[in-house]
Amino acid sequence: MLKISDTAAEKTKEILKAEGKEGWGLRVFIHGSGCCGPSYGMDLNENASEGDKIIEKNGLKVFVDKEAAEKLGNKEIDYIKNEQGEGFVINGNEPPAASSCGSGCKSCG
Repeated sequence: MLKISDTAAEKTKEILKAEGKEGWGLRVFIHGSGCCGPSYGMDLNENASEGDKIIEKNGLKVFVDKEAAEKLGNKEIDYIKNEQGEGFVINGNEPPAASSCGSGCKSCG
C-alpha cells in the first residue's frame, strides 16, 4: 500500500493549518494518462470518498482513490526541498518503464 513519509505528512499538516483546514486530509488520485503512464494529482479534502483507501500518518489522513491505490502499490509520497525547488514527489523502487510509444516525451525516453 502507498506510504507517506514523515516529512510529507508534517508539510501537509502545515499547509492544512495555514489554510484553516485542520482535520482535513490529502487526496491522491489519477489525473490523466498518456504513453508514459498515469499522472497523479493531489488535493485537500475534508472527507474520504466512497471506495477510497485511507492511510494515516502522524495524525494526517491520506485518501487514495481505488484506481490510484492499485497503480501506486508500495510507492511513497515524500516532500523534498532542494536547490531546484520544493514539492511533493512520489518515489518508488521500480525501475522506469521502457517506452515504445515513439512520442519522444522526455519522461518516456
